[in-house]
Amino acid sequence: MRTVRDVHARTVAAPAETVGALLDRLAADDDPLFPVPVWPAMRFDRPLGVGATGGHGFVRYRVTAYEPGRRVRFDFPGGGHHAVEITPLDAGSCRVTHVLEDRLKGVQRLLWPPAIRWVHATVVEEVLDNAERAATGTIRAPVRRSPWVRLLNRLLWARPTAVAVPPGARLARGAFARTDFQDAWQLPLPPGMPRDPAAWKDVLRGAFPERGRAETADGGEILLGRDARHLDFRASVLVESPAAGADGRTAGHGGRVTLSTVVRTHDAGGRLYFAVVRRVHPVLARALLRRTHRRLALAAPSAGEREWAARAPQAGYGHRVRP
Repeated sequence: MRTVRDVHARTVAAPAETVGALLDRLAADDDPLFPVPVWPAMRFDRPLGVGATGGHGFVRYRVTAYEPGRRVRFDFPGGGHHAVEITPLDAGSCRVTHVLEDRLKGVQRLLWPPAIRWVHATVVEEVLDNAERAATGTIRAPVRRSPWVRLLNRLLWARPTAVAVPPGARLARGAFARTDFQDAWQLPLPPGMPRDPAAWKDVLRGAFPERGRAETADGGEILLGRDARHLDFRASVLVESPAAGADGRTAGHGGRVTLSTVVRTHDAGGRLYFAVVRRVHPVLARALLRRTHRRLALAAPSAGEREWAARAPQAGYGHRVRP
């Protein structure tokens, strides 16, 4: 059994109270620290506090200590922990420290050197980047994702799940009076990703013209497609955000994006053609949705940028692909 101790620290030119207020929103819908949407969000079964259970991605842990505005500790089920602590330095600055202590067992011992340590270090440094950006508006030395970390991020990216064509996809459902094929693939829509369906229209690499667009109370839908002699094809991208509850908070985190396909054939030639195409269609649909999902996530403003923009609207930001 191998014990790992990993420490990352950052001096932030802002009062400890300012940075501590950011820490208290960890895992909330508007979490300003965790690097979402590029990495899986930190989520718990209740608001941040002792006893809250959850994690990020496949990493599970439980909150075992929490001092609002100062410190939070998370314990892993099999032993070990990680913690974030804010230490005041003077009236206008503080130090943010993240400590990981874990006892590597089994496959963890094999995966830590080539993969886990690099992803972990990058995620923690991006948390510190967000703390600095959200508190001060700038980052003196932002972390850069190495080619190896970018590859691991690509490999670990969420994969679409098969669902029925959603009720909200009204353009897809109403495209044809009769359909000979339909399917739908869905991915979660983390905070920070675009809710305008027009941002997703290149999901099919621009191969099909826009056929319609609809706005809804919680998102919208864009319809793409083309008519041919033997068959007609439509692809719908539906963006849905979670509804707000009575307290104004969302009922769930993020939202979801669904790529739906409906096909109508005209004759035997169309049916024969699509009998071949439908074997590769699911693979292509999943790959295209996943590719677009990741591209838009990488181009989205960071949590720290979103927080700073909300606090200081004059400090505008735009979409760009980060290194």
